[in-house]
Amino acid sequence: MSRIKHFNLPDLGEGLVEGEIIKWLVQVGDEIELNQPIVEVETAKAAVEIPAKWGGKVVQIHYPEGTTVEVGNPIISIDTDPAAGEAPEPSAASLAAVEVAPAEGSVEPGLIGGPAPKANAVLVGYGPKTPSAKRRPRKTDGAPAAAAAPVAPVVPAPAPPVEPPAPAPGAGRSDQVALAKPPVRKLAKDLGVDLGTLVGSGPQGSITRDDVLAAQNGGAAPVAAPSVAAVPAGAREQRIPVKGVRKLTAENMVASAFTAPHVTVFLTVDMTRTMQAIDRLRVLPDWREVRISPLLLLAKAVLLAAKRHPMVNSTWAGDEIIVKDYVNLGIAAATERGLIVPNIKDADRLSLRGLADALTALVQTAKSGKTPPADMSGGTLTITNVGVFGVDAGTPILPPGESAIIAFGAVREMPWVHEGQIQIRQVTQLAMSFDHRIIDGELGAKYLRDVGAFLSDPEATLLAWT
Repeated sequence: MSRIKHFNLPDLGEGLVEGEIIKWLVQVGDEIELNQPIVEVETAKAAVEIPAKWGGKVVQIHYPEGTTVEVGNPIISIDTDPAAGEAPEPSAASLAAVEVAPAEGSVEPGLIGGPAPKANAVLVGYGPKTPSAKRRPRKTDGAPAAAAAPVAPVVPAPAPPVEPPAPAPGAGRSDQVALAKPPVRKLAKDLGVDLGTLVGSGPQGSITRDDVLAAQNGGAAPVAAPSVAAVPAGAREQRIPVKGVRKLTAENMVASAFTAPHVTVFLTVDMTRTMQAIDRLRVLPDWREVRISPLLLLAKAVLLAAKRHPMVNSTWAGDEIIVKDYVNLGIAAATERGLIVPNIKDADRLSLRGLADALTALVQTAKSGKTPPADMSGGTLTITNVGVFGVDAGTPILPPGESAIIAFGAVREMPWVHEGQIQIRQVTQLAMSFDHRIIDGELGAKYLRDVGAFLSDPEATLLAWT
């Protein structure tokens, strides 16, 4: 068994096909331990730290920070027995037969480095790579690709040598079949780059994403000279690649908007008594160290109202509606990498204090960019707090698979008719978008009314409903 082991980028149990290397946590020459975090990778769902599957010495890092790497490609090589002396340099041949992490021992499905669990849903058009799949051998000049299945050897009749035609000046190698993976081929097609003109820098001469991007930016592939008008415009424009969390969010929002028929209803609520209840909670001895905000009582209102109207917490499944007897409460969070919606599992079974602690942990983890993928799957009902940005209302789009989402606006002091007199009260706007295939107008209105009733008088409503 080779002492140099090459760790492939795992699929992280998500069925995704690539990830971007955000930060290396080790360097060549470092001595590392088993399960020590070695790299931070951003997938389309989250940024995660990947642990080492072997202890030893780092001998090679295959991709720099900022590189998008396909699942299954080796990202780091580790000498598992550095005390045995100088190790041979990793070769292209050794990378072609890498010894992947799961072979070292039992790795449970769904864990980093292990196979994706069978019940794990994947995005349309994506899926976990098949370990037994092999790359089709590259064509050489005048020789067809090797067949997929073994065949009996055939000795062709000798043929006289034929001189290949001399290419025209400036012509590329379009007569050859370029060695490139499907995502690279698609990228080249989208950018108008002819793969036949490129010389690959990847393993076995394969063409990589960087090769295609370099060609587009004036490398190997010919690029038309920009017009005079385009030069000043380009100098004043910024191009941001759509990838990672932002790319997945965009795909989900488009899929949701054009799949579920959305309806949005609005309600203006007097939050004065809710704000007073929060002030009373803050001075209680057991709550002095707890982070309390209006979002906490809104979350409680959403959960209690869902018990009164269970159809709100359901999923459309084509020929049936799945009504959930649990609420995984999603909280939309804006992060540096884009919008994510982590959720609190079984939030309806938590006490108010337990809900407060869970919300605090969720927000802190999201801000740090360390939300694990498991926390962003399985949501059933969502809140988006647009009020933190000073916004009064909005028409939120449903997370895929959910039937309702509540937008919570800013709490403002406003003139309000209270007990027959105009007074200054603390008022907010609620907006609820819902899937009209499941929730009709009456149910949506009643649910939002109950959420508003709780916020208007949380203490009395809590006693009445429980």
